[in-house]
Amino acid sequence: MEIQGIYAALATASMDKAERFYTRLFGREPDNRPMVGLIQWRNIAGANIQIFDNSENAGSGRLTIVVPRMDRARKSLEEMGVDITDESQGDYGRIAQIADPDGNRITLAEPPSRPFDS
Repeated sequence: MEIQGIYAALATASMDKAERFYTRLFGREPDNRPMVGLIQWRNIAGANIQIFDNSENAGSGRLTIVVPRMDRARKSLEEMGVDITDESQGDYGRIAQIADPDGNRITLAEPPSRPFDS
């Protein structure tokens, strides 16, 4: 099988609210609207993200965003008015979480300070 691309998809009950949230989070408008009830951003740090209208499944999605520095991400999100959870730290880095307007959970992950053991 030849793979040309991969998209992560999150369901929303309100396309307008989701579009505003993700436009602020990604720092730009959606790249396109391929069909009614679907918006998408391409090449967000190499990933493609779709938001689709589906109130039945809204809020059950998960997305992980790797950030180079958690403190910078926290400051940026606080300036946008986005609540961020307390951080958890392990042997290999830090994580924190935010939620979109539907409750889809977005985990922020700071890269490990040392390589993972193989």
